[in-house]
Amino acid sequence: MKLYGYWRSSASYRVRIALALKNIDYDYVAVNLLEGEQKTADYLAIHPNGLVPALVTDNGEAIVQSLAIMEYLEDAFPEPAILPASATERAQARAIAATIACEAQPFMNMRMQNFLREEKSFDDAAMGDWLNRFTGSAMAAAEALARKTAGRYCVGDTPSIADCCLVPQWFGAARFGVDVSTFTKLAEIYQRCIARPAFEKAHPMNQPDAAA
Repeated sequence: MKLYGYWRSSASYRVRIALALKNIDYDYVAVNLLEGEQKTADYLAIHPNGLVPALVTDNGEAIVQSLAIMEYLEDAFPEPAILPASATERAQARAIAATIACEAQPFMNMRMQNFLREEKSFDDAAMGDWLNRFTGSAMAAAEALARKTAGRYCVGDTPSIADCCLVPQWFGAARFGVDVSTFTKLAEIYQRCIARPAFEKAHPMNQPDAAA
């Protein structure tokens, strides 16, 4: 199994956490987004969107999009689980994961930020307003959801795909200056997550392509 990713990509980070929680061995193939390696013909044959991550199974099948990859891992390697047992809690975990992956994180993407800076003349102040309005409001929604479902983690007492999404989002929010000061439940869960070896193993700075 091969994971194509980039060390600082939030979406890649999510999948690395899921793989680590499930104790799945894989080969890591670095795709340098800053050098445009995601736009090469070879990589586009794997991921037509030119995004990371992409997972290539032992059978040579390519799976793209981080949420789909994590769902695949849950189906193919059900233990240990990264989705709760009950149908309701599974839906709740997916809802928090989607709120972060689909509503919060995309506004921090390199291609979106490059577009705003280079073609719309956003300065640092405008970018900060943009991120706090859109990423911040989505994280506020995740905070509200987690307050209803959390035990030790986002949904109950076991890490799920929701926590796989939360930790990279918190890391990215700190990097881009998103105000997270009111998200006290998410902060509590984040601190609990990063104390676990699987989350540490998946941390961007622990990847072979991490910048010095």
